[in-house]
Amino acid sequence: MKFECSAQDLVYGLVNATRALSARPAMQILEGVLVRTEEDGVNLLCSDGSLSIRSFVKADIKEAGEVVLPGRLLTEIVRKLPEGIASFSMNDNMAVSIRCGQSRSTITGMAVDEFPEMKDLINTHALHFPQKKLRDMISKVTFAIAIQESRQALTGCLMEVTKEELRLIGLDGFRLALQRMHDTFVLPEGKDEVKAIIPGRVMNELTHIMDDDNGMCTFHIDSTHLMAVIGNTTLVTSLLAGEYINYRQILPTAWLSRVTVKRKELQDSIERASLMAKEGKNNLIRMKATQNNLKITSNSEMGDVLEDLDAHLEGEDIEIAFNARYISDVIKNVDEECCTLCMNTSVSPCVICPLDGDSYLYLVLPVRVYN
Repeated sequence: MKFECSAQDLVYGLVNATRALSARPAMQILEGVLVRTEEDGVNLLCSDGSLSIRSFVKADIKEAGEVVLPGRLLTEIVRKLPEGIASFSMNDNMAVSIRCGQSRSTITGMAVDEFPEMKDLINTHALHFPQKKLRDMISKVTFAIAIQESRQALTGCLMEVTKEELRLIGLDGFRLALQRMHDTFVLPEGKDEVKAIIPGRVMNELTHIMDDDNGMCTFHIDSTHLMAVIGNTTLVTSLLAGEYINYRQILPTAWLSRVTVKRKELQDSIERASLMAKEGKNNLIRMKATQNNLKITSNSEMGDVLEDLDAHLEGEDIEIAFNARYISDVIKNVDEECCTLCMNTSVSPCVICPLDGDSYLYLVLPVRVYN
């Protein structure tokens, strides 16, 4: 194997591919990156058994070949190379020499026989999404995905695609995050909806791979796997099995109290109140909404905090308490100047939604407080 390519392009490809590496791989071979020459470049492939990421890097191929090299070590070596063209050459003992400028390194490789091949879904139906918008949506739901949960499905993000909209849902039992994209999507013939539960870790990796531009990404989905094609990078992951919670049953359809407040003022007040709440036993903040006013309070043995905000209340006065972290996480993921809190009682879910439209919806469970 012998090829030359841009050191900068190689770093970009390796950084994306090695996102699939596990901290505790099941086999030694899964610590590596499979480097395989193609007609006009090299493919870099990493896998942890359930997630595989392949990046293509343009290269001048002198001699075809393939080898598995230590993934993280190779990435660090290439990252520290000087700018310019990097030359790779492999001898009969699978020792790979890397040269760039005055730098030379040699890494011992492994045979590719035991390395798992990436599943190919290219012939399944394709769904196309704008990268920038999808990345923004993912970043605003992943905080609500369960990390450890007896129901494995809740450690993933539910993706629902109809002919008119895309929905992403994260739910951990204490809060729910829902993001909508209204667009026209072409579904497989005879289907009204496409559903998939994508592992939370994979959703986070997708946001790192997607570019901040107006390019498109393509998803191929079958009953067990997702393949995402993003520029020169392809990601394939196993989907989570099982039934997702019917989140629509959780969402209230009517309100007794509706509070509209400036988002930045609300976020700042919650963060200040959270400082004192953290010193208490239950990290609790209270909100009391009356006509044209919203009071936020917290207390502990160390002291107390009172925040007084201008707000517009429709309906009945209400007093409600939240875990400070859960309500803070939600408000931090709202972009609009104003947001609306919809409530019924002090012990029923609070829904945070935009003043106009339905681009997002968050639900937070309150904490029952005994006075």
